[in-house]
Amino acid sequence: MNIEAKNKSYTEINAAIADSDDVLVSGCNGQRFIGAGTGGKKIEILGIPGNALGAYLNGSEITVKGNAQDAVGDTMNDGKIVVYGGVGDAVGYAMRGGSVYVKGNAGYRAGIHMKEYRDKKPVIVIGGTAGSFLGEYQAGGIIIVLGIGVKGEIVGDFCGTGMHGGKMLLRTNVPPKDLPEQVKCVKATVDDVKEISGYVKEFCRLFGQDEKEITDSDFYLLTPNSASPYKRLYVMN
Repeated sequence: MNIEAKNKSYTEINAAIADSDDVLVSGCNGQRFIGAGTGGKKIEILGIPGNALGAYLNGSEITVKGNAQDAVGDTMNDGKIVVYGGVGDAVGYAMRGGSVYVKGNAGYRAGIHMKEYRDKKPVIVIGGTAGSFLGEYQAGGIIIVLGIGVKGEIVGDFCGTGMHGGKMLLRTNVPPKDLPEQVKCVKATVDDVKEISGYVKEFCRLFGQDEKEITDSDFYLLTPNSASPYKRLYVMN
């Protein structure tokens, strides 16, 4: 089904999406909540979707041939979101499962409150840079920042503030500055990089990047410090 989004509200767009499993949305111009809560759909978007694209996503696949605004994948439970551009703030907010692939840069607070439970492990892969507060209060899942085409720092200030679970892998030879004591930062091992190789492979397939060039680079691994007061505060043993 082809949906022309011009002059349509997000409620009209989502009502049309509900009637088809394979949808092309053209002329999108800031409409929010597209695909929210859906499962089993394939949604391709031409234009710029507004805030909360794929919020509470429950298994659908959403592809954006351009940029997207804030809160992409807000509290998504399952599925996949692919953005052939950059995203605004809070991508993957409280994300509980599924994956988000961003070709370009991400704004502030990517992966804030990400969490995992049993076999649900959310993943965010950012091809460029991420703004300040990356992984703020991260409780689970994996955040990968590849810094493609970037020299120097690839994340902003306050990286990992409140982090008490999950991990981040940053492709850079410049570790984040001023990390909180609660976050441990070490050079990633070959096994660490191997663990994310499937996500890197998929990123390269989607966006036409050189997988070997990426995986042969230096990465830093960020995890919560085992003595972290945040862990003692949030995690019950």
